[in-house]
Amino acid sequence: MASFLDLVDQRVVVYDGATGTFLQTLELSADDFGGPDLEGCNEYLAITRPDVVARFHETYFDVGVDVVETDTFGGLPVTLGEYGLADRAHEINVAAARIAREVADGFSTPHRPRFVAGSMGPGTKFPSLGQIRYAELRDGFEAQAAALLEGGVDLFIIETMFDLLSIKAAMNGARRAMATAGREVPLQVQVTMELTGRMLPGTEIAAALAALDPMRPDVIGLNCATGPSEMGEHLRHLSQHARMPISCLPNAGLPSVVDGKMHYDLTPEQLVEHHTRFVTELGVQVIGGCCGTTPEHLRQVVEHCGDLTPAPRTPQHEPGATSIYSLVPFHQDTSFLIIGERTNANGSKKFRESLLEGDWDTCVQMAKDQVKEGSHVLDVCVDYVGRDGTGDMDEIAKRFATQASAPLVMDSTEPQVMEAGLQWLGGRAILNSANLEDGEADGSRLDRVFKLAKEYGAAVICLLIDEEGQARDVEWKMRIAHRIHELAVGRYGLEASDLVFDALTFPLSTGDDDLRRDAIETFEAIRRIKAEIPGAFTTLGVSNASFGLKPAARHVLNSVFLHEAVEAGLDSAIVHAARIMPLNKIPDEQRQVCLDLVYDRRGTAGGTGEDPSYDPLQALLAVFEDVSTTEVVQEDRSDWTIEQLLSQRIIDGERDGLEADLQAALDQGTPALAIVNDTLLAGMKVVGELFGAGEMQLPFVLQSAETMKTAVAYLEPHMEKVEDGGGKGRIVLATVKGDVHDIGKNLVDIILTNNGYEVHNLGIKIGISEMIEKALEVKADAIGMSGLLVKSTLIMRDNLEELNDRSLSNIPVVLGGAALTRSYVERDLREVYEGRLFYGKDAFEGLRVMDRLGELRRGAEDDPDWGRVPSDSVVPSRIKEQFAGTGDGPAADAPSRSPEAGTDNPVFEPPFLGSKVVKGLAIDDIAAYVNETAIFRNQWGFRPEDGESDEEFKARIRPTLREQLAIAKQDALLVPQVVYGFFPANGDGNELVIWKDESRTSEWLRFDFPRQSKEPWLCIADFFRPVGSGEADYAAFQIVTMGATVSERTAELFAADRYQEYLLLHGLGVEMAEALAEYWHHRIREEWGFADEDGPDLQGLFRQQYRSGRYSWGYPACPDLEDNVKVAELLGAERIGLEVSEDTGFQYQPEQTTSAIICHHPRAKYFVAR
Repeated sequence: MASFLDLVDQRVVVYDGATGTFLQTLELSADDFGGPDLEGCNEYLAITRPDVVARFHETYFDVGVDVVETDTFGGLPVTLGEYGLADRAHEINVAAARIAREVADGFSTPHRPRFVAGSMGPGTKFPSLGQIRYAELRDGFEAQAAALLEGGVDLFIIETMFDLLSIKAAMNGARRAMATAGREVPLQVQVTMELTGRMLPGTEIAAALAALDPMRPDVIGLNCATGPSEMGEHLRHLSQHARMPISCLPNAGLPSVVDGKMHYDLTPEQLVEHHTRFVTELGVQVIGGCCGTTPEHLRQVVEHCGDLTPAPRTPQHEPGATSIYSLVPFHQDTSFLIIGERTNANGSKKFRESLLEGDWDTCVQMAKDQVKEGSHVLDVCVDYVGRDGTGDMDEIAKRFATQASAPLVMDSTEPQVMEAGLQWLGGRAILNSANLEDGEADGSRLDRVFKLAKEYGAAVICLLIDEEGQARDVEWKMRIAHRIHELAVGRYGLEASDLVFDALTFPLSTGDDDLRRDAIETFEAIRRIKAEIPGAFTTLGVSNASFGLKPAARHVLNSVFLHEAVEAGLDSAIVHAARIMPLNKIPDEQRQVCLDLVYDRRGTAGGTGEDPSYDPLQALLAVFEDVSTTEVVQEDRSDWTIEQLLSQRIIDGERDGLEADLQAALDQGTPALAIVNDTLLAGMKVVGELFGAGEMQLPFVLQSAETMKTAVAYLEPHMEKVEDGGGKGRIVLATVKGDVHDIGKNLVDIILTNNGYEVHNLGIKIGISEMIEKALEVKADAIGMSGLLVKSTLIMRDNLEELNDRSLSNIPVVLGGAALTRSYVERDLREVYEGRLFYGKDAFEGLRVMDRLGELRRGAEDDPDWGRVPSDSVVPSRIKEQFAGTGDGPAADAPSRSPEAGTDNPVFEPPFLGSKVVKGLAIDDIAAYVNETAIFRNQWGFRPEDGESDEEFKARIRPTLREQLAIAKQDALLVPQVVYGFFPANGDGNELVIWKDESRTSEWLRFDFPRQSKEPWLCIADFFRPVGSGEADYAAFQIVTMGATVSERTAELFAADRYQEYLLLHGLGVEMAEALAEYWHHRIREEWGFADEDGPDLQGLFRQQYRSGRYSWGYPACPDLEDNVKVAELLGAERIGLEVSEDTGFQYQPEQTTSAIICHHPRAKYFVAR
């Protein structure tokens, strides 16, 4: 008779449906459960109503399923303890397994075996959050598994798991039980992904797979929490990367309460449709149902899916380490893997002292700082003489597991200390380290570390040390490497990709002739390990190379040494990321002497090639003789006045010690208001000047503004209230009606507020009447209007005319926004407005306008033309360009179709017609499509430093992006969702007709697009076969969103005066939405069948190096935002929580949302209809 895994290899295997749903239909009473105190304990029915449990199994076998699950989902002792049944856990689990076994045996035949899966649910405790210790949970699972084995189960199904650490406890508990029983059965492991697209702690599917793959489950998959619609992307990832069979047991959709009872909407036919796709497209081999699924659901699944052939898969394994949140691959495309070395009690005085003092907050902050500086993984070592390493690791690991976003290296000479850390880590850790110093026998260090790696699914750093010592020459190193690899694979069941070989770094600074070639030998060992042990990885502790040298020399030598090691093939390095210098930042003399030292080029082989006595070590010491550090020397401010110190604090954005300095200023008798006006605002004035000169970047301007805000808040209780206050002046700010974009307006608010102005920020979508009402109420000195959209510029014109009509042109107006140009405001709109009108290119230009208006109010000599006389600028107006051709229409001789849009291109048939919802997208997959130039420069306002190349600039800012992504994942701020689809379509002049179905007999709706008013006369409708041609054609549409949470959090940050965080998160949300649009456009090209025409890299995609065009409404080729309503109707945008209407200005809410039409025509590229 075939085993369960044999059956999985042969055909699709079908599980049963929901236990709870079935039992609810029976309307059992409290007596059936054994009394009111036990009502709801389904597991206890195996004791009180075994007939009911048997009927449940019989019902599902009757409809043809292959596998039933035991009624033991909540059978952990700790879970049963909530009903006072912990001491009966063994009895309950055995009874439930025996009932299922007896029923299964009654249905089994030699040709149609039926199987029993021992259900092991997660329990109610969250080990990663410290609600239960790993060991206690593991032991509970062991007890449950032992009982299930005794009852006769064929396999274990570890299901509905929301915490990776629970899964490890369950798998190891089950394996202990199997070892005791002497019987091995398969392990099927299923995680639960929430509507956020991640597990409950924030774990992405890639991290879950990477953490569990080395634990070697026999089947891996998903169940519960959502319906099949939300599981598709997770299953796609498993299809592409899981090396074991995949299972999917979804709920019957999402639940709702109907007549006081839980109700699920997914029909049996719909479940069949999803499972059919999962099997035939993604290669899923094990299917079934979870909450809400009934015998009828599964009857139809058996009938329609049981004989399907799973799609063949060629999974690509991704070796790496993971935090509880994300996967960090060992292979880094644009860098080596940086293992941060600062959380090491032996290498960092600060970390050691914090550890000794029990200052866990500082320890955690050091971990976070390393991630911010660029570390991908963190080395954690608590070993220190006289300390309880196990206790220290326990304290550190339980904090780092959830509070540090990077994976961890458990670094200790004591395996028990490593294990103390592993028992907190749901993600995949790296163990540092194993070696052969005390041989390979049972109980040796290598034996104990490799056993830990196998049990907890960890990778291992392997030092090239054996019984003879540390390997020096390359042959010695390779003998050890091969020996360790053979032991790891043959004896412990590990594989090459679990091993990270440390080829050893020896000091180059001793001058000992025996050590001079050590770097050369190490580099050669790295090359040979990569060649001779395929799949293995390499690392080095870089700082050893420079041991004993001055700090300045160490930083340079480490950087040069690391560069050469990476060139040799090094995959990772244990380094202080902030201390690694780009080679072009190292003076030629220093770099050359370091290279001579690394490659032992003495005498005429190095230096100038003319000095036989040349010694690169002596040359290095001489070069750095008078250099004590490469760090910036702190300026001596000991003789500064308190006013100078406070002003400089504003400029530097330095808040540490700020309150003490403010109090000192107050104590010397300076009035609080004078401190603000004469000292702090002087600092903000310098900030503005530096920004204007390009010498200070926006994030640091906001840091100064935060410092200013903190200072004013401290001083406010010491200020006298002034009647009719208002500081230097008042302004009303608003984003105009129909526009939801507020980042620019809010930056103006920040700068003006922190330069002494009273700002009334009305928000977004504000009509002119509301602006006027507030301006008159507060006696505002100016009104500021903002808008991002081209349409908003026309609304601004209307607003100016309204001010004229109401005789309010005495109020100066400042206009700002991305769609405006100086010439449009200062030439065209000054001809409209009768009062003073200004273009606010940025917040500081708005500040200069307000300052000048204040001077005029205080009696300065007036220039009546200032702000009134139209400029003579002849710069073309972007607004006029973008709206040309949309008013009076194209020229009279314009053709009805552009001659450049041929009709001889192939029409690609789409994979389906209609629309689909996609949820559960991985943040890391989307982040790969982020346009770094757009986010670093445009959103965040960073700029390259002097002499910095574009790549160096991006490398400097990438840690900030990683940090922001880590925060977003940890706090579930980004919830990516997509709705997209394909529709029959044809062009009709300037209109695109969308048909209701393939018959093309009934129109659904039409889109009217502008046509260029000159050659080549392009219009989006041209990219589709003409309606009269009789030929079929298709259009794709997509709407992507990052969800509402990110907008809610940015609003909270702004309200809390956390300006830097506000800027960074807002920019991240905007560019992640754009990245998702780019990512999904790529998916559409894949599904449509022409992604093979894409350019070779991501930068090429940003330059439209692909077939097809993606056009978003609001841009020149399709400017009519009202069409967003049509797109929402086509796609059913409400299914992902989107709103769009006149009330939202025809823009989608939440804000970080964008839509597009995708045309497959090869001529479809970006163009301006004008």
